[in-house]
Amino acid sequence: MRNIGNCIAFENKFGCKYEGQDSSYKRNNNTIRVFVTEGDALKLEVRLVDYDELSDDDDVCIINQMTPSRTLEQWASISDEEYFIEGIQPEVEEKVRQAIDAFADLGAEVSQVSLLHTSYALPVYYIIAPSEASANLARFDGVRYGLRVENTDMIEMFKHTRGAGFGEEVKRRIMLGTYALSAGYYEAFYGQAQKVRTLIQRDFLTAFEQVDVIAAPVAPTTAFKIGEHTDDPLAMYLEDVFTLPANLAGVPGLAFPVGFDQYGLPVGMQLMGRHFEEERLFQAVHAYQGATDWHTHRPLLLM
Repeated sequence: MRNIGNCIAFENKFGCKYEGQDSSYKRNNNTIRVFVTEGDALKLEVRLVDYDELSDDDDVCIINQMTPSRTLEQWASISDEEYFIEGIQPEVEEKVRQAIDAFADLGAEVSQVSLLHTSYALPVYYIIAPSEASANLARFDGVRYGLRVENTDMIEMFKHTRGAGFGEEVKRRIMLGTYALSAGYYEAFYGQAQKVRTLIQRDFLTAFEQVDVIAAPVAPTTAFKIGEHTDDPLAMYLEDVFTLPANLAGVPGLAFPVGFDQYGLPVGMQLMGRHFEEERLFQAVHAYQGATDWHTHRPLLLM
């Protein structure tokens, strides 16, 4: 849900059926993403359907116009310890806090809730996702389908096919996942990660008993330069620290622009809501964009 180019991104774990290697890679973390550029485009209704009722010719995600609402119910900001962390770009924190104040001005009741296990989301995700990558991408071996690098020896064919077909980051994650799933380490890594994932899900369920929406930054910094983190995978992974909890909990999230930094790069804020309550997120951002004009601005580099 990173805010690039000052667009609005909606993400949901449920409701869409799609195929491809991305689906194979992140089986249990799949999300639907919808990108738009104007606030009025958020007047949408996404109808979730039962896969068992679908034929191959069906349109899985049906999007219709929805009557917008400017009514804001109870909202929440996240406590400083969990999302406004040490190292966050000061302008990101400033703009997100200003946006939360804007919601309060629109009639929202702002309170703080606690997601105790948020800090574990990053390591948990980067155990679970590579483990699933290792297991699911094993099928791309050049035998049944996909790329095949011919060789007279079968084992060498496997090696050359997988070596040529996967990029460096995919290979890195396959190796990490293979290690985490290996004999003697499965329970210590993958098993424990799944248990902590359950705790993260419970944190969200508990929080949503008190509030309707959770607000947080999208990322700790604005967009970095292309290739800046190429040689530092860990720095790249850390950019996901604020969005991974929603993925692990399976809740919908909506990212939208709330300002710019000193270099003209957009700052993103996200709202996370209860399962199947996407409409509340759409209405909230519609109300916010009716009172602000950040969504009409464009980064200098795109002008």
